Amino acid sequence: MLDNLIYCLNGTVPVFLMMLLGIFFRKIHFFSQVFADKLNGYVFKVALPVMLFKDLVESNFFQVWDTSFVLFCFLATVASILLTALLSLLLKERPLRGEFIQVGYRSSVALLGAAFLENLYGTAGAASLVIIGAVPLYNVAAVAVLSLTSPSQDGLTKAALKKVGKGVVTNPIILGIAAGLVWTILALPLPTILEKTVSSVSATATPLGLMALGASFDWKKALGHIKPALGATVLKLAVFVALFLPIAVSLGFRDDKLVAALTLLGSPTTVSCFVMARNMGHEGTVTSSAVMLTTGLSAFTLTLWLYVLKSLALI
Repeated sequence: MLDNLIYCLNGTVPVFLMMLLGIFFRKIHFFSQVFADKLNGYVFKVALPVMLFKDLVESNFFQVWDTSFVLFCFLATVASILLTALLSLLLKERPLRGEFIQVGYRSSVALLGAAFLENLYGTAGAASLVIIGAVPLYNVAAVAVLSLTSPSQDGLTKAALKKVGKGVVTNPIILGIAAGLVWTILALPLPTILEKTVSSVSATATPLGLMALGASFDWKKALGHIKPALGATVLKLAVFVALFLPIAVSLGFRDDKLVAALTLLGSPTTVSCFVMARNMGHEGTVTSSAVMLTTGLSAFTLTLWLYVLKSLALI
């Protein structure tokens, strides 16, 4: 039992220590919010796509690919969106419903999923499958619900639809996976010079991304609209995992795929939710509160879920 706990702590504590380091650097004014935003942009636009490209090329995507797992990720995401949308009807203010829905279903699976998998298994190959199954749907659903509930927009306009299409096609993470797919399909060689460069850039994704996330953390923001934010937090960190992870187990997913599924269902709300909410006319208080709460509490909940999976010899 102690060995299982140590295994789980080895998987989660280093990840959250990097986030705490970001908080510390912000506290001593070594990191500013502007610098954290720039760092976040670098990770999502450069380092993370390069890391996913590298893992796909090195692991041979055709050996990693699992149609049933990608389909599970897609359907679990659809179900999460629908359940959150149904619960959002309990909120009286329409704009709050859109924010609640987005923060309730949308995970930081690209960053934290990759971080956990790299930490536990040395490769983030399974994270690519989750991203293919969920991230395009994340973006489509976010634009739809935020447009339909925005106080400054006339519903789901043609411009909004065009925006979501462009967002999916130009998403750096999707482009990184696409490049890895093309490289694998064409069986292109990776020259030593390029391989070392890719490896160096890839190695910066997890530590810099986690520190940037920590540097953006502000507990004061978590006090605004605390009730809907708490409701979304419970959904994000507990309910969806309890509902859908047993299904993943029953379908035969184990080890890295099961950990990838866990991060899809139970990792904290991604910080990009706030940017999208603000850009689409929402106040953003529920969003920022949920991001802060899920990020802080996930250190405990993810460790607990990993411990349960390890104790049941599923990972």
